[in-house]
Amino acid sequence: MAQQFYKKMYSLPEGYIILYQALRTMKYMVKGKKRKEISPEFIERIMLAVTEVNGCEVCTYGHTKMALEQGMSNEEIQKLLAGVTDGIPDDEVKAVFFAQHYADTRGHPSAASWQQIVDTYGTTKALGILGAIRAIMFGNAYGIVLSAFRNRIKGKPVEKSNLLYEISMMISIVVFLPIAAVHALVSSLLGVPIIKGE
Repeated sequence: MAQQFYKKMYSLPEGYIILYQALRTMKYMVKGKKRKEISPEFIERIMLAVTEVNGCEVCTYGHTKMALEQGMSNEEIQKLLAGVTDGIPDDEVKAVFFAQHYADTRGHPSAASWQQIVDTYGTTKALGILGAIRAIMFGNAYGIVLSAFRNRIKGKPVEKSNLLYEISMMISIVVFLPIAAVHALVSSLLGVPIIKGE
């Protein structure tokens, strides 16, 4: 089954929230990787699963390459990009399902699903998983726009998109990044929950 692109397009407000959430949680992914709680292959499975739900052409290419470099088989990668989860290591299945749910709900997973991840993996590892999910959500939200703009330049505009949207989203990152960085820092200092249900 071929990968379908542009399944989801995110608005400017959604783009800001996705960026803010990524900035709040990517550090947990980095820490989890350093502590060897989350392997690079586990991170790539999460990222491929989210990318499949969102349909990001740029991220599909980039993370397929990274997954191959991590030693994942082409068959496993293709299955993940087709939404097929059999063959995923048993201890990673819940995280991959949660990643798909997170992307499918546009970053609004149920509190019960998040609690399942915390109960299964413990808070520290669960935050690392969330960091990986939110990092690729950021990549997808802006990668989809970049792909659409690139295709427009090639004379193949994406039906769901338009030039104003593409330019607005690409420019917004310059404006949003410093604001979201301060927002994330202040939220951390004030102890604002990282995710609902925490």
